[in-house]
Amino acid sequence: MLRGMNKWNTFSPNAQLCPKARDSSLAAFDRRPVPWRRWEFQETFMPHSNRRAALALTLLATAAGLTGFSAHAQAWPSKPVTLTVGSAAGSAPDIYARVIAEQLQRQTGGVFVVDNKPGANGNLAAETVLRTAADGHTLLIGTQSQMTINPSAYSNLRWKASDFRPLVKGVESPMVLVTHPTVGAKNFAELKSWIARHKGQAQYASFSPGTPSHFLGYQLNERLQADMVHIPYKGSSPQVTDLMAGQVPLGFTQMAVAVPQIQAGKLVPIAVTGAQRASALAQVPTLAELGLGDLTASVWFGVFAPAGVPRPVSDAILSALRKAHSEAAVRAKLEAQSFEVPDESGAAFEKNLAAETAKWARVVKATGFRAND
Repeated sequence: MLRGMNKWNTFSPNAQLCPKARDSSLAAFDRRPVPWRRWEFQETFMPHSNRRAALALTLLATAAGLTGFSAHAQAWPSKPVTLTVGSAAGSAPDIYARVIAEQLQRQTGGVFVVDNKPGANGNLAAETVLRTAADGHTLLIGTQSQMTINPSAYSNLRWKASDFRPLVKGVESPMVLVTHPTVGAKNFAELKSWIARHKGQAQYASFSPGTPSHFLGYQLNERLQADMVHIPYKGSSPQVTDLMAGQVPLGFTQMAVAVPQIQAGKLVPIAVTGAQRASALAQVPTLAELGLGDLTASVWFGVFAPAGVPRPVSDAILSALRKAHSEAAVRAKLEAQSFEVPDESGAAFEKNLAAETAKWARVVKATGFRAND
């Protein structure tokens, strides 16, 4: 045994080799050269060849253990996966979630379930996800307004953006301003005239308060000085249902839900909110073409995991999502719903998310909007 070592193989406080061993830092060691003659061994070293063999076996065992741990950590899914949507069945986020769930189930052999939790502009869904185990088997289909507007619009939010890890921006799409056929407006000029004749009485529908649908309606109302009344809904599906029924005469809504009704003649498109015309409604002008370029906006949906999910697991989910979005059949289904499929995930998605959050914070402040907590 080395002099200065006690029977537990730890250095003694009085040893010259380590006079400050009570401090575990490397700086505590006395770095003065120690003559070899002070080292006296009472045990015989293992021969060099045997030592090399033992070292090799140790390294192999360690590597095998690490490999086994890594494989276990990345095994996903190991039980049914829930995709939680903060809007009603049939809404645009719900449509996206079901297309992706179907592909992931086919791709991984796991079971994927879509769970609709409408309410509070997606806050209920976010809270529901955060109450589950952070093991990667409950994910959030987050929307633009939920993830970038809510942090500014709600003064008492029970979750924060850092509670989630952005994985993939799944789809994005402009909105479309529509009216009921009984309004009698076929273009923006005719709609302006109708609104002027019904000043103080006209209403506009949004698919939820504190969303781009709401804010564009608010800004249009301000621009036209129309005193329109805002009628908010819990998702684009119930919003469009009432628009088709003539319960509300006009509103900004999601392309995925509106286009089939436009094609059926149940709604009349007036303008789209993107920077360019939408391929599904190529004959419909943009708001920018109508002199309202400052009202340009698109909406998007993406997949988020709780921040507590282990990185190897979230990386496995991200890999599966990237593969799912790259499938030609999936892209065709989404594009048929008037969605665009951007190639944005991981760090790029996270960076753009931060920039968009800052943009909508300015809009919320300018409008003075505060959500009911």
